[in-house]
This record gives sequence, C-alpha cells and structure tokens, in this order.
Amino acid sequence: MTKNNTINGNYIAALDIGTSKVVCLIGSISDSHSIEIVAMGSYPSSGLKKGVVVNIDATTDAIQKSIEQAKNSFEGKIKNVFVGIAGNHIKSLNSHGIVGIKDKEVTQLDIEKVIDAAQAVAIPSDQRVLHVLPQEFVIDDQDAIREPLGMSGVRLESHVHLVTCANNAIQNIEKCVKRCGIGIDGFVLEQLASSYSILSNDEKELGVCIVDIGGGTTDIAIFNNGSICFTGVIPIAGDQVTSDIAVALRTPTPQAEELKQKFGCAVSEFTKEADSIEVAGVGGRPPRELSRKVLSEIIEPRYVELFELVLAEIQRNGFENKIPAGIVLTGGTSRMEGVAELAESIFKTTVRIGIPNNFKGMETILKNPIYATSLGLLNYGFDKIMQGYAIDQSKSFFDKAFGWLKSNY
Repeated sequence: MTKNNTINGNYIAALDIGTSKVVCLIGSISDSHSIEIVAMGSYPSSGLKKGVVVNIDATTDAIQKSIEQAKNSFEGKIKNVFVGIAGNHIKSLNSHGIVGIKDKEVTQLDIEKVIDAAQAVAIPSDQRVLHVLPQEFVIDDQDAIREPLGMSGVRLESHVHLVTCANNAIQNIEKCVKRCGIGIDGFVLEQLASSYSILSNDEKELGVCIVDIGGGTTDIAIFNNGSICFTGVIPIAGDQVTSDIAVALRTPTPQAEELKQKFGCAVSEFTKEADSIEVAGVGGRPPRELSRKVLSEIIEPRYVELFELVLAEIQRNGFENKIPAGIVLTGGTSRMEGVAELAESIFKTTVRIGIPNNFKGMETILKNPIYATSLGLLNYGFDKIMQGYAIDQSKSFFDKAFGWLKSNY
C-alpha cells in the first residue's frame, strides 16, 4: 500500500477489545469532517468474558495480533489508541452541579468548575469516573442551554450523565494494551462510541435508544434532546445464543457459532421445515441433518428474553415514552435474519439496524454492525481532538491536527 500523505502521514487509531474479537482500525484525518480508514486488523478473542479480562496473556495476544494485522497494510507508526470498554461493571447516574458566575459572564473556567461540581458525588472505592457527559446548562432561570460560554448571568448549573467503571477492569485492559507497546489516548464506553458511527443528530434530538448486542454483553444508551441520559448493560448477548445451540443440538461450540451465523433466524415463522442444515456431531459422532426451523426455535426464545430485559430496563427508568425515534440495534449479534422484526413486535416501536457511516475507505468491509464500535471509537477520538483545537483559532485545521498527531503518533 502506498503511504498516505494526509496530514504528513499522521493517523488516529482505535482498539475495540470485545468478548469475541479484537478489532484495530487506523484512520487518517482527511479534512475537518471525516476520517479515512487506511488499515484494519481483527483477531478472535478468548481472554474476555462479558467484556471483562479473565486471561491477561490471551487478551494481550489477541490485541497484538490485531495490531500486527493492521500494520501489514500500514507504513506509519502507532503510539496510542482509543480503547472501548464495556461490561456489567459499568454503572451510571445523572447528577447536577451549581456555581456562581465569577464575572457575570460565563467563562471556560466557570464551565469546568460547574462540571467538577456535578461529578462531586460519592462513588464506591472500587469504581472510577469514566465519562462526565454534559446534558444541559442552566443560567439563573434559563434552562436547556447547550453552550453557555459568553452568556451573562449570576448562577450557572450543569446537568450531566456520569459513567463509572470498575478500577480492576480498566487496569487489566490497560495492562494488556501497554504490554503490546501501545499507549492509551482514552477509554470510551462502547455504546457511546457506537452512537458516534450509527446515530443521526435528529435521532439524538428526538429521543432514541441504541442497543449494542455484542458477544458477551448487550449495551444500552438512551439519547434525548441531543445528549445521553441513560446507559445500562444486560449480561446476555451472542455467546448465550451460541451456547444454547451447542447444548440443544449437542454440537461443539465453534460449529454452533457457525450454524448461528450461516443459518440462524430469530423468528421461527420465517423458516420452512423443508430447509435442512447439517449439524456436526461431538466426540467423533457422525453429522446429522436437521430442519433450519429447529435451529430457529432454539434461537428465538433467547432473543425474546434479551429484548424483554432491555424493555424492562427502559421502562424501569421511565424512558418508554421518551424515545419516539425508536430503537437502533447494532453489534455483531444484531445481523441475524428476523432480529429487527422480532424487536419491533416486543418494543412496539420502530426498529432499525445501525450500519456505520460517516467514514471513507474500506466501505465494503466496514459498513457492517460488527464494526460500529471500532469506527465509533475513531469518530469519538476525532471529535475530542477537534474540540481541543477550538481553543486556538489562530491556527489552521491542518496545523492543529498535525500538532496534536505529531505529539501522539
């Protein structure tokens, strides 16, 4: 591959460390609005369970292999990555803070102080703050302010969504990444990352729920009025579907996964008795033929259970009437035939499959829900870089981009 000269060959990288696979993406900043994907690597993961590292060596190996794959078509050097994080250890809450406006006009320091005040809440000693996500600001009695900088007033309030994670979970991931000789630019909640690649601004404004169904966990995020207001995790996902197939059909887990991906259907009514599949035997037993409908009848109850748990989580937190834009499903386990139709019958609202967009390069491979998180990590990182540039308006976009990337890559 010829060397990409965009911003003097400088790049941004992302690492999606999932339960079933590790994906490394490298993108170049082609202009102020988009990223061009120049390299990718993907390697099966066996060192995580439900998003949490259970085997340091296996996880490190999968990360190393995915990075090496990406480097095979990339001539630059990766120093740092944005890393996705998920798992049942993720907790969240909404909070608010209040400060006086020092000079009767909101400065950047006032904004930082009020956000600090909002995160001054008691959290367990084994947790740390992962994200402080502003929802709105209030100046005196005027609410629903998105950008308070420069506005006049006496009192400034902030409403934020706090996301916390387990110290040991993040430390173990950090250890695995650093063993590969790579630094970390930031950890990003995976469903938040996915939202950067699959949700439109209109959906976020109106109210939408993203359901990211991975291998180990199903991650939920609800947006309303343009900002995130709820996050949650369901400990049921693709691995449970595979396990159900393996047990019910008495076939090895790798073959069960293959059956799920090739022939799976989430609605048994969509299949025909006459459609047959070959099921590998266990322990040297000969393969046998079964109806595809039998496979679907194993799969459907698990998806029904999953969607009912997601619905219960939405209702329990009072958001069932605050997502008029419906549900957006993404992640590798959302790709199965019949999943969107089954979800619509349970959620009683519109459902679509979230396909990543807002990027260039390798579209035929990456326009797939499997890569929503990894592409979202790049978009998230790009967004944060651009926010940092906004401080110094005297430099051009490319000067700012080159300056940041030079120090990191």
